Amino acid sequence: QVQLVESGGGLVQAGGSLRLSCAASGRTFNRYNMGWFRQAPGKEREFVAALKWSGDITYYADSVKGRATISRDNAKNTMYLQMTSLKPEDTADYYCAAGTDYGGSRNVRAQYGYDYWGQGTQVTVSS
Repeated sequence: QVQLVESGGGLVQAGGSLRLSCAASGRTFNRYNMGWFRQAPGKEREFVAALKWSGDITYYADSVKGRATISRDNAKNTMYLQMTSLKPEDTADYYCAAGTDYGGSRNVRAQYGYDYWGQGTQVTVSS
């Protein structure tokens, strides 16, 4: 069982930056693929970024590529999402997720690729 707690959300002006954190419980954090998803008001939850358990492979949605960096600190059981050049369309609730890799068979871009979810942190980008 893994519990995930997001933090770092808030109100930021367009063009600004922020760093979201996802703190995980448990001693096997380094065995999980980790991902970020977001859900804007009235829209479906969508993939943002993911990082394989090995820490050497990252994935990004086209909408954030070049503006987002996903990383993890296994010693701190924490994952991060650094976002720059924020746009009003980045406004959403951001969720972190953890999933067992199962030998690379999981689709880290899909919600079904994850087993555990946090409660979300709200990000609002003003124009």
